[in-house]
Amino acid sequence: MTEEGATPPRPVRILLADDQPLLRTGFRMVLGSEEGLDIVAEAGDGVEAVDLSRRLLPDVVLMDIRMPRMDGVAATRAIVEARLPVRVLILTTFDLDEYVVGALRAGASGFLAKDVPAEDLVTAIRTVAAGEAVVAPRILKRLLDRFADSLPDPAATPPRALSTLTEREREVLVQVARGLSNAEIARELTVSETTVKTHVGHVLTKLGLRDRVQAVVLAYESGLVRPRG
Repeated sequence: MTEEGATPPRPVRILLADDQPLLRTGFRMVLGSEEGLDIVAEAGDGVEAVDLSRRLLPDVVLMDIRMPRMDGVAATRAIVEARLPVRVLILTTFDLDEYVVGALRAGASGFLAKDVPAEDLVTAIRTVAAGEAVVAPRILKRLLDRFADSLPDPAATPPRALSTLTEREREVLVQVARGLSNAEIARELTVSETTVKTHVGHVLTKLGLRDRVQAVVLAYESGLVRPRG
């Protein structure tokens, strides 16, 4: 509820991209009833998703990972490379793990399972629209397990970019890579949440990363953090 005379916040504009009309209908029913969310269009394949993203500039694209003509990974890459002010949230199923790393590298702001509860989906969309990243914990766990066999040797020289971080910034990056929120990191390091947010911002800027998801990828690929057994 806004104060009298105040301009209400602009709704989050969403593009639904999925090749199954029934699923798009389901998402439309769930999201259409939420205040502050506006579904501006639907796409049935990746090419259409990219075209509509260019023309309509939605805040968030809810992207299926497997679609005809162009899959969700390629569509995400095209949107990011075009430098559109559009965030991508990918929906996937657990048997599609081979696409996860590629989509994160392409610039997706997060992943959710297609069977995610409605309230979690709504929260994720708002989070991504606000410029943050989100990955469902169980999918993140599978992602990190997947990295286990291909990670570099811990003794290997870390990427040069990591040397630009202060000791505290590296500590924060490690905690981000372990999936902790800003509040949890603040408790872990005994600092304020505002301080953590500042450190996270410095880490992303120094390493040229889009968001926390890409920070997780870099931390594990560089060997800064190792999967736990």
